[in-house]
Amino acid sequence: MQLLKPEFNNLEDLFWDQVKDIYDAEKRLTDALPKMADAANDPVLKSAFREHLEQTRQHVQRLEQIFRSAGKEP
Repeated sequence: MQLLKPEFNNLEDLFWDQVKDIYDAEKRLTDALPKMADAANDPVLKSAFREHLEQTRQHVQRLEQIFRSAGKEP
């Protein structure tokens, strides 16, 4: 019995499923990191969250570029 496991016909299906999961995680982080930075009291931690947010935004842009180059929707 498989619970919530999609079937993959080939490695490409598995690849795109994983890329979509990564994209979803990165998008969620772009929502969460500003809240975490606002809640942080330590200036070093606040700065680290903000720096990570900028890196995460770049990841999202790269993933969107990958989707576009393959003619797929994120």
